[in-house]
Amino acid sequence: MNKIKAAILGSGNIGTDLMYKLERSDVIELTAVIGIDPESDGLKRAASRGYATFASGIQAIVEHPDIADIVFDATSAKAHVRHAKILKELGKTAIDLTPAARGPFMSPAVNFADHLDAPNVNMITCGGQATIPIVHAVNKVADVVYAEIVATISSKSAGPGTRANIDEFTSTTRRGLEEVGGADRGKALIILNPADPPVMMRNTVYCEVRNMDQAAITGAVHEMVAQVQQYVPGYRLKQDVLFDEEKVTILLEVEGAGDYFEPYAGNLDIMTAAAARIAEQFARHKLSLANRKEANA
Repeated sequence: MNKIKAAILGSGNIGTDLMYKLERSDVIELTAVIGIDPESDGLKRAASRGYATFASGIQAIVEHPDIADIVFDATSAKAHVRHAKILKELGKTAIDLTPAARGPFMSPAVNFADHLDAPNVNMITCGGQATIPIVHAVNKVADVVYAEIVATISSKSAGPGTRANIDEFTSTTRRGLEEVGGADRGKALIILNPADPPVMMRNTVYCEVRNMDQAAITGAVHEMVAQVQQYVPGYRLKQDVLFDEEKVTILLEVEGAGDYFEPYAGNLDIMTAAAARIAEQFARHKLSLANRKEANA
């Protein structure tokens, strides 16, 4: 066994971009892309690339349970509440790209190797993936009392699922800032910018800290940026870290790889790249267990 089979549930912007990311994986074999609209661009692209396609939603996995061991859910938070239960009953590992928060939060740069046996893990939000690693880095050296983030994305990169999940975005990202980032208290905002030409994804991270050490904070932030760049090359600081008494402000930009959308859609790229990286860790874990079982047989 060299690869683990996976399917994508949701053929919108995020699911389609993820398809291109998974094609480059050496441990995941993408088998199917599943949606609800047979005329969607995502399903048409998947079919043209040789993947099995279904327009019956979660029912496709119920009827074809052997099609995948890992299922990426790129639908909506409300839909995933129902999907999570079905996927657990089927024994599938769910990688949740919605803000449903039915499983533990995952950020590749923070808790990459955690929860490897969990049936369901949550990728938080695009804003969370961009900012939580930075809050975590600052918290390690300065103790973050309060963290506030503002994620600004282009309206053109926000599909129906993203727009339907605005309330879940703010609550789930806030929880992620606290539970994974380590802030005592968090707050999250998202702005959909209608500018034309479209704007690049921008993120402002504001932290109030107990133990100000400018050199340590600067070093920790730069080190974390380098870690995130390992799987999102377009992730970068917009300027030097800003300090004001016990307050720290970090300005970030995320340029996408342009796999499906234009490079301005860094919000898609950071979610799909993070999900692919976490899934590969799960796949390696599953392959290791399978190979060990074969060796002992």
